[in-house]
Amino acid sequence: MPHDHGHHHGHAHQHGHHHGMGPDGTLGAYRWAVGLNVAYVLVEIGAGLWAGSLALLADAAHNLTDVAGLLIAWLAAVLARRAGTRRHTYGLGRATILAALANGTAILVGVVLVVWHAIHRLSDPAEVPGGAVLAVSLIGVGINAGSALLFRGAHAHDLNARGAFLHLVADAAVSGAVVLAAIGMIWTGWHWLDPAVAIGVSVAIAWSAWGLVREALHLGMDGVPRDIDMARLQRWLADRPGVTDVHDLHVWALSTTRSALSVHLVWQGEDQDAFVRDLNRDLCAQFGIDHVTVQVERAACAMAGAETPCATPAHR
Repeated sequence: MPHDHGHHHGHAHQHGHHHGMGPDGTLGAYRWAVGLNVAYVLVEIGAGLWAGSLALLADAAHNLTDVAGLLIAWLAAVLARRAGTRRHTYGLGRATILAALANGTAILVGVVLVVWHAIHRLSDPAEVPGGAVLAVSLIGVGINAGSALLFRGAHAHDLNARGAFLHLVADAAVSGAVVLAAIGMIWTGWHWLDPAVAIGVSVAIAWSAWGLVREALHLGMDGVPRDIDMARLQRWLADRPGVTDVHDLHVWALSTTRSALSVHLVWQGEDQDAFVRDLNRDLCAQFGIDHVTVQVERAACAMAGAETPCATPAHR
């Protein structure tokens, strides 16, 4: 939607942005998580080849997609900080939505590969040294759980960070399951536990990953962010002082952390600048919407028709 500064043909445009916790705070988390997971993947591949453990190698493959997903999410978070340009007037914030989609897809692909190999291994379980598997997996639980904790402050309101968080939690769960399988193999000698546990955990991971993919697709199609209740928002706008009608209300995601709104408000009052300023401040505080475009229409003009020159778009 074009933005104009100053007054033009009776239209007053006002701009201003309030940013909540954006991607900036998570960049350090991505850096640490990538470093820790690259080191662990190398350890896990070496141990898996030495021990002949499918569970370890499958976990290493999953961790490798995790590293790729973290790198994509990290890049997207960096791109989201860039200002708008003539070609991308909203900036590159939607890279975070694409990253969340790629992350979720990578998890699902990894799950399919793990289940495929595990099913084949079930029919002919190989002997696996449980002690080595146990030691490496315990390290994995610590590294992945610790990395996931780096995103604990952002995953609730940032889909991109939630993709990274889910990836890390999934890896911690896989490593934890491999620990249980290793203990079981040591106690019972049942080597089929190695592939069986890999299958069970993979199914649980796939469920979470599908939710991530579904939400990323929803936001990519200009869906309303899940934490915004449109019915409540409509009522809230209608209850603003002087507002007699609300129409053409739209809310969409600019990134996984920023939302935008456009609306036409039929309004009767005295100080339009104060009305718009308060509206933008409260929309950000109560709904987390920091990019607002409001077209204010005088009640008499709204009844007279669209040709009247007194409709006043106010952008912020």
